[in-house]
Amino acid sequence: MMKRKLLGVLLSAAMAAALVTGCGGGSTPTAAESTEAPKETETTKAAEEEKASEAESKEDAAGGEGKTGGLVGVSMPTQDLQRWNQDGSNMKAELEAAGYTVELQYASNEIATQVSQIETMISDGCELLVIASIDGDSLGTVLAQAKEAGVQVIAYDRLIMNSDAVSYYATFDNYLVGQKQGEYIVDALDLKNQAGPFNMEIVTGDPGDNNVNFFYGGAMDVLQPYIDEGKLVIPSGQVEKDDVATANWSTETAQSRFETILSSYYADGTQLDVVLASNDSTALGVANALAANYTGSYPVLTGQDCDVANVKNMIAGKQSMSIFKDTRTLASKVVEMVDAIMQGKEAPVNDTETYDNGTGVIPSFLCEPVFADADNYKELLVDSGYYTEADLQ
Repeated sequence: MMKRKLLGVLLSAAMAAALVTGCGGGSTPTAAESTEAPKETETTKAAEEEKASEAESKEDAAGGEGKTGGLVGVSMPTQDLQRWNQDGSNMKAELEAAGYTVELQYASNEIATQVSQIETMISDGCELLVIASIDGDSLGTVLAQAKEAGVQVIAYDRLIMNSDAVSYYATFDNYLVGQKQGEYIVDALDLKNQAGPFNMEIVTGDPGDNNVNFFYGGAMDVLQPYIDEGKLVIPSGQVEKDDVATANWSTETAQSRFETILSSYYADGTQLDVVLASNDSTALGVANALAANYTGSYPVLTGQDCDVANVKNMIAGKQSMSIFKDTRTLASKVVEMVDAIMQGKEAPVNDTETYDNGTGVIPSFLCEPVFADADNYKELLVDSGYYTEADLQ
């Protein structure tokens, strides 16, 4: 009996040990198990770190700090004027060099076309829009769509009016453009010292372009005192901004109007001393009218943009000056603004007071214009690489 009891105790102990070992899942690992477990832990940690790094990179690519690239829409008003071709091509080249994909469209000076093109840019997934508007008051509805889609907007050279979707404005100092044109006239006619009177006519641009207000305002602020003194006289009587406007900045429209002025007020031999033309396309229309209908001494003729045809006219003595707005400078600044916006930062600006689009003052960056004439065009335009000598032959 004692042997049987002893055997029962031993069997019970053995069974309990086996149960403990089975439930523990190997509480005392083998040597092989001891070396494999740490390796598995290190591998898992490395994999987790790699996944975290990939996630951080994806976050940056989706709009975090350090983002590069993305789709940018650039909307230009027309290819009919040389300056917009240059603005568009410079903008595209600068943005692509910075790593962006660019959807560039020209709207043929048709508002409905520009609206449609911007709608397409939004649906194509453009993350930011750079827009030189045809008519600053005509984009409210489509820009509301952009705002709803989270697409920010930079108004380029022409301020877009009455839309709270406009985040920034990039342009040249357009008031200074007008001032420089006015100051050139003062110096050319020596108005500070001469009694006059000198006969002047005025040609500005499209009434839907907000820049006209600044071109005209800057020039007239300089010239109005001489008009008041009687040193400057406008025989046509056409002085008010609406009376001197040129739809679409059209050369043909400017030429037609100026031919009428010449035949009505200068056909009797009255001397025309100066024409304040706000830009080169209108100045070209004036020059064409003068060539066909005027025999007096050639007047002082201003302009803006340094278009090839107008620089050739300056060299030939058929235009006195043109404001040079180096679009390469403006394009570079816009790229800086795009980079900042795409990284969730504030874009660089240097004016937060001047440009109110009806919904508030739009933070702006203003590049400084300079004037070119027959004396300095080579240094400004050729030596800088903007044109070649052959372009101006």
